[in-house]
Amino acid sequence: MTAPDAPTIEVDGLRTHFFTKAGVVKAVDGVSLSVRRGEILGLVGESGSGKSITGFSILGLVDPPGRIVGGAIRFNGVDLATLDGEALRRLRGDRIAMIFQDPMMTLNPVLRVDTQMIEAVTAHRSIGRTEARDLAAAALAEVGIASPERRLAAYPHELSGGMRQRVAIAIAFINKPDLVIADEPTTALDVTIQAQILYEAQKLCRTRQTAMIWITHDLAIVSSLADRIAVMYAGRVVEDGATADVVGRPLHPYTQGLIGSVPSANRRGQRLTQIPGMTPSLLDIGPGCAFRNRCPRAGDDCAADPAVLTVAPARAVRCVRPLLGVGA
Repeated sequence: MTAPDAPTIEVDGLRTHFFTKAGVVKAVDGVSLSVRRGEILGLVGESGSGKSITGFSILGLVDPPGRIVGGAIRFNGVDLATLDGEALRRLRGDRIAMIFQDPMMTLNPVLRVDTQMIEAVTAHRSIGRTEARDLAAAALAEVGIASPERRLAAYPHELSGGMRQRVAIAIAFINKPDLVIADEPTTALDVTIQAQILYEAQKLCRTRQTAMIWITHDLAIVSSLADRIAVMYAGRVVEDGATADVVGRPLHPYTQGLIGSVPSANRRGQRLTQIPGMTPSLLDIGPGCAFRNRCPRAGDDCAADPAVLTVAPARAVRCVRPLLGVGA
């Protein structure tokens, strides 16, 4: 048994590398984060920052040539990195679930929705199909799908993109998991449907006390959804803290750049701030701060590997020149 206030998931020094012919890609290189029951963590960063690979690593879904080479992933006190494939399969879809960016990665196009949802239940519980179908209908209703009985009889291609994503969320939550990892599940949806799905996901986490990691490149989304934000860059978490603190007073120059590039965060008529350059190749990061070649505050001391600086309880930054005392 874990303590009531213990994190549901605690990642400590996670390193996931890909061993390619061109060299070793350090996709995740020392990531540490934790999420408690009922809490939503927004994992933010540009494409290629390692945020999705962090999620896949937690679930044990990293395929060769990638593999976890270091660190611990403690889920309710059990290190997932030490479990074999069969033990992980028993957890996936039951105690840990994932919502993918494309709902068709969850849904089989040739099976009706009810068939897929019933299988998601009976794979982990010894109950009859009738009871499982009732649970499926209730799960669809919970994510705001009208006429759930009619939708259960539909095939995925008969549903809109927003409806398919709601079904994928319903499947993720149907077994009342302790942890849900959402990998940019609203990227392809229009803003109205996106807002509805964010509301439903947040409501389910609150009512069921489910921990959630919401992976996204969009700071505007997590600002209204997450309790805490962890910002990733080049395979590392560079800033971590409460959402209001990170968005209102960023400490890392990269976080400040991300916020400055969001239209809603700027005054009307003000030019958006651009982060110059490109994300570095993870094949050859080299020593020192990976952001220094794009950073307006970089100096000679940035050639040293930055340590994690804890500036307040639950507030940390990995930078030798953080924006301490500088207005956001």
